[in-house]
Amino acid sequence: MPNSPSPTGDDAAALTDRTDDRPVYVIGGGPGGLAVAASLRARGVRAVVLEKSDRVGASWRGHYDRLHLHTTRRWSALPGLRMPRRFGRWVGRDDVVRYLEKYTEHHELEVVTGVEVTRIDRAPDGSGDWQLTATGGRVLRGRAVVVATGFNHTPRIPDWPGRDTFTGELLHAARYRAPAPYADRDVLVVGIGNTGAEIAADLAEGGASRVRIAVRTVPHIVRRSTAGWPAQATGILVRRLPVRLVDRAGAVMCRIAVPDLAAQGLPRPDTGLYSRVRQGAIPVQDVGLIDAVRTGAVTPVATVASFDKDTVVLADGTRLTPDAVIAATGYDRALEPLLGHLDVLDERGRPVAHGGRSPKGAPGLYFTGFTNPISGMLREMALDAERIAKSVATGVALRPRGPLVP
Repeated sequence: MPNSPSPTGDDAAALTDRTDDRPVYVIGGGPGGLAVAASLRARGVRAVVLEKSDRVGASWRGHYDRLHLHTTRRWSALPGLRMPRRFGRWVGRDDVVRYLEKYTEHHELEVVTGVEVTRIDRAPDGSGDWQLTATGGRVLRGRAVVVATGFNHTPRIPDWPGRDTFTGELLHAARYRAPAPYADRDVLVVGIGNTGAEIAADLAEGGASRVRIAVRTVPHIVRRSTAGWPAQATGILVRRLPVRLVDRAGAVMCRIAVPDLAAQGLPRPDTGLYSRVRQGAIPVQDVGLIDAVRTGAVTPVATVASFDKDTVVLADGTRLTPDAVIAATGYDRALEPLLGHLDVLDERGRPVAHGGRSPKGAPGLYFTGFTNPISGMLREMALDAERIAKSVATGVALRPRGPLVP
């Protein structure tokens, strides 16, 4: 297959004229989309990546400065290119971006930037092709479509009563970059997932005068690595084991590796670790929260109930007056406008099939990056890429089988 140039936003206007060979369209230029494009190319299938921003890896570029992968370098690489050893075991944000840029160049991927797909439909002629409606009035046609727009797509802030009256600073964690702007300030972080936990620790280490973290559901906390053994390795080993068995083993490991923080306001969870994973709640990997809570640098408090001008009212009635509130309250997949009419989403707005399995009644439509497995999201995307490429290249889609497994 001849090498294809990598067009940019400047020549995106010519895109419609360059697709008469019915390529596979990959929507999203993040790790999942690039991995699928590379795997398809390796099988001789033309793939065109459509990225709405001006560069690949756009979401990674916007993450906070402190961010490092919680998965090892070895198990975070995408198909066909290892991550350099110099990146270290836990790869930082900037190195992830460098890797994605190098990955695109190494595989000579065909990436078109500045094009946002707004709707996916069946081609009206009954051929089985897919039709994409995109910015600039473009109507594109492909033999298959891979949706890789990302697990963390649209920041979500709950509609707390009185939120609009709050006189302090309120922002989503997606806008947080570094602790410097919060030095000597009282900050409340809402949400104790991996992002909220790491931001709280970052603020405490970065000079905030007071840091509290609002907890709705007590999380499972695990060490990122114990005696050199990464938590991801355990996640890979136990993923297919019975849930009750992993729950029991997880409870034992937690008591050994993680101190009891009940006196500091963070008791151990009363539900099993893997039971929670199957419900979509990934354990918090400790990168400073345990010590911050133990020393009092970060104080757990009840979840937020409402706002009242300069005051945040907690579920237990406590009233706080923080200078800033950082909402680490998650993201929406935001897939409904794109393909909600195709009956391929579940009640939570997530795809009913992923990897090499197309949803029932939608052959040639694939999804990657919409699960958050205990074994590591990047590792799962790499596996998905190979499955999707095989399915497309052979023309045989695997049948959906059961619910998605986180």
